[in-house]
Amino acid sequence: MERLQLLIADDHVIFRDGLRTLLLGAPELEVVGEATTGEAAVEQAAALQPDMVVMDLQMPGMGGIEATRQIVAASPHIWVLVVTMFEDDHTVFAAMRAGARGYLLKGAGHDEMLRGIRAVGHGEAIFSPGIADRMMRYFATIPTEVPRTVLPELSDREREVLTLIAQGVNNAEIAARLVLSPKTVRNHITNILSKLQVSDRAQAIVRARNAGMG
Repeated sequence: MERLQLLIADDHVIFRDGLRTLLLGAPELEVVGEATTGEAAVEQAAALQPDMVVMDLQMPGMGGIEATRQIVAASPHIWVLVVTMFEDDHTVFAAMRAGARGYLLKGAGHDEMLRGIRAVGHGEAIFSPGIADRMMRYFATIPTEVPRTVLPELSDREREVLTLIAQGVNNAEIAARLVLSPKTVRNHITNILSKLQVSDRAQAIVRARNAGMG
């Protein structure tokens, strides 16, 4: 049986020890390296070329999201499974955009953890139940693409933001849905108001709805 080779990237020794012990009971899985920083994870992934990386997000130095982005960019055949305590929308979707194939919470049971590792290691996608529900809601409510002929003075991203504004979505939720920082959302709104030559959000909503948005 060809063993699935894993690199564990986590700065918490208790988690690493626990995961290594868990994997000892799975003969088809093999830990070939451990990293305690994002930089070390990138270096070891390049050197060891494991089948997958079990990636924490909050580590000293480079975070897990940037480490995931660099690993996937350099070695697209290496799958990354995020295992973290963070479950906010911004973090989840930032990890997915970075190239992670799965997202589990550290409270997952042993069976769920093994199932997730095996699934991602064989090219599947896996998410904790709560994360999966959130992603389904996200894709169910994501705005449809607005043609560029509608309010052509706006960029594609600004039209996305304006569509959500017209739907009554607040700034924090816009940031979560589009995986943007709150500051970036505010900047887009400022640009929208300027380009549409309106003075406030209410007038922008009127312009958007008159154009068939929202």
